[in-house]
Amino acid sequence: MATRTSKRTKISEEIKEPKLYKVIMHNDDITTMDFVVKVLIEIFNKPPYEAIEIMLFIHNNGQAIVGKYIFDIAMTKIEETHNLARENGFPLKCTIEED
Repeated sequence: MATRTSKRTKISEEIKEPKLYKVIMHNDDITTMDFVVKVLIEIFNKPPYEAIEIMLFIHNNGQAIVGKYIFDIAMTKIEETHNLARENGFPLKCTIEED
């Protein structure tokens, strides 16, 4: 009588979290504070009180991180911000940086 030995192969799959990217909004001398708050609320989904705090931080410090997202979402939010700013005649600028 023959005996079979079964070897189970364990496949170890490591699920990695996707890299996050910081979206940084920059201060300028033309974009209004109200518009920055509007962008933070509408595009970055910040509650009004937080949008005002972030806007003041940007105004006083030159820039601020407004969110951390996977690359595609970060780029989409930057593009939406730039498009809305241009439509309204503002030079508002956001950049991206790996977290």
